Amino acid sequence: MRIGFSEAATPFESASQTARVETEDWAGTNMFCLNCGCPRLNRYTANKPVADLYCTECGDQYELKSQSRAFGRKVMDGAYETKINRLRSDTSPNLILLQYNRKRRTVENLKVVPRYFFVPQAIERRAPLSLTARRAGWVGSNILLDRIPASGQIAVIQSGIVRNRSHVLEEWNRLRFIQEKRGDARGWLLEVMRCLQNMGQSDFSLADVYCFEQELAAVYPRNNNVRPKIRQQLQVLRDGGFLEFLGNGRYRLR
Repeated sequence: MRIGFSEAATPFESASQTARVETEDWAGTNMFCLNCGCPRLNRYTANKPVADLYCTECGDQYELKSQSRAFGRKVMDGAYETKINRLRSDTSPNLILLQYNRKRRTVENLKVVPRYFFVPQAIERRAPLSLTARRAGWVGSNILLDRIPASGQIAVIQSGIVRNRSHVLEEWNRLRFIQEKRGDARGWLLEVMRCLQNMGQSDFSLADVYCFEQELAAVYPRNNNVRPKIRQQLQVLRDGGFLEFLGNGRYRLR
């Protein structure tokens, strides 16, 4: 995988339009499929809602977001209803987050978020466009990256260095157990994962996780049994190989 864009610069007046075309061209030439390991992704020839690239081997789709600055906690996305409908049908694409260096025309950082890490609480509804706007009333969305566990943001390129492909695929594959869950079951699992990783320590106790009880109750206000749900998710994470049970109510992140 090369980190530089094509040598022939795309002649557009707008710098952002030039960057969009060049990053899409780069992804279609250099990116591989994290789901099956296919060495190349194909670009859709026409505008397709949500997705930009796809794998001819396994059919997985990818949405590409690129910018010159580091990604913050929010990423602007497309129509809110389209995004939510794809979540409900479990057909959301994987998300590629590409940060580039405009001057060097290279990829600086690149992460991929598996599609099954997107749940409704990670999608924010934007205010409708004003009546004077060209698309008056249109409602967009934001992807809330801070609602996605750190383990679900898999680095492919870090500070201009391409990571070993086998290590990237290994990280992807160890998370596959999550896609077996649906609806709120997946949402609960990801919320607990996010809480665990936000603790910033590899070893922890059940009591440590209970400290997030109020936060989780705010996400699922209709659930009156938050602590049993926490214990249930820890068991799922243990069975999936994400956690190691040490005994006496203690766990370790693997």
